[in-house]
Amino acid sequence: MSTYDLSRRSFLSLAAAAPLATAAKKRIPVGLELFSVRDELSKDLEGTVRAVAKMGYEDVEFFSPYYDWTVDKAKEVRKLLDDLKIRCLSTHNGPKSFSDEGIQKAIDLNSILGAKYVVLASAGRINGLDGWKGVADTLSKASEKLGKAKLKAGYHNHQLEFKPIEGKRPIEVIAANTPKSVMLQLDIGTCVEVGSDPVAWINANPGRINSVHCKEWSPDKGYKVLFGDGKAPWKEIFQAAEKSGGVEFYLVEQEGYSLPPFETCAKCLEAFKKVHG
Repeated sequence: MSTYDLSRRSFLSLAAAAPLATAAKKRIPVGLELFSVRDELSKDLEGTVRAVAKMGYEDVEFFSPYYDWTVDKAKEVRKLLDDLKIRCLSTHNGPKSFSDEGIQKAIDLNSILGAKYVVLASAGRINGLDGWKGVADTLSKASEKLGKAKLKAGYHNHQLEFKPIEGKRPIEVIAANTPKSVMLQLDIGTCVEVGSDPVAWINANPGRINSVHCKEWSPDKGYKVLFGDGKAPWKEIFQAAEKSGGVEFYLVEQEGYSLPPFETCAKCLEAFKKVHG
């Protein structure tokens, strides 16, 4: 075999591998949980979404008040998103969106918005592990109905889900009793606050951490701290989320700071890009 043949074969092998390498390094979009600018959103939805897009966010997550929209309103919002070239990949929902009588409206609105995940933002008041198994059952049943509409169910944790009950954390009950298609949307700040290890949780649930709420927390300032200035080990979180977690998009979330909300969110995005790269 000639040197030319070897060189040609090597070139073809590298060329074939190039698309795989590109796919592996695909950039993951970062969005904003609009609860971060909730007062502004309630006064001026269009202006708020425009401001968020101008900052450089690529995705927005609407929270429960969106459920009161009409179909026409959802279509108006979708047009706005399309015009701004920004997406809504998920929504935060109350229990009504997962009820037998309310799930169809959630399906209709999320389908119009172009969302992929309908996330249960809070389970409400739950008693004991059996109660958490009931939450898992609700998610599982909703997952079947959502799947028929090419949507997926998700669950968003707070502090409570990482606090053991009878020796077991509720989030573990949810993970063990729901299909793998149900996203476990990880809120970093609340996980860190109660002393749980977000990296260990991500690695323990490969392929299910499809979205991460990038909320910061510090022992002295709580949640009133900018991204990167708290206790969360972000580089390790990003590595785990992208290597095994199956993350599809990140969402910055801010619960308050000394600066106005828009300025705060802009600074958080700038910090996110510096840490994540």
